[in-house]
Amino acid sequence: MAPINFQVNGKQRSVDVSPDTPLLWVLRDTLGLTGTKFGCGMSLCGSCTVHLDGEAIRSCVTPVSAVAGKRVTTIEGLSADRSHPLQQAWIAEDVPQCGYCQSGQIMAAAALLVKRPKPSDAEIDEAMSGSLCRCGAYQRIRRAIHRAAASTKPAPPRSTPKATGGAR
Repeated sequence: MAPINFQVNGKQRSVDVSPDTPLLWVLRDTLGLTGTKFGCGMSLCGSCTVHLDGEAIRSCVTPVSAVAGKRVTTIEGLSADRSHPLQQAWIAEDVPQCGYCQSGQIMAAAALLVKRPKPSDAEIDEAMSGSLCRCGAYQRIRRAIHRAAASTKPAPPRSTPKATGGAR
């Protein structure tokens, strides 16, 4: 069995596990990154959400072989000191109850805000629909996403190179 190489939270990692091992268990058991949670094991609840090359995926059903040569970001990689705008908004809106789904919720919301920096309620509801919260904190989650969106500065516009030379 050849080692599987990929990047996790900005660090190159190599694991020697069966290629069909779910990414969730590699993150938690092999690499010691326990912020990503096991919820259902069938991609139904969202507790195991991480980013793969910037896209939200369910790590419980993603074989580690599928991440070879790619970038994985877990909740630990979002911010080491809870300074990410979503983490700050989650705290400010008092979102967590039991907290079990929170890392998956935050990772799903982070992927949404990359695609939609100022999402509508409908866009939030659609993006978060696969992330279950047993405590029913959905209204606070929506408020936290809006708060994070309001505190996040938009990316500067890309400059367009000016044409040079030619007739005027």
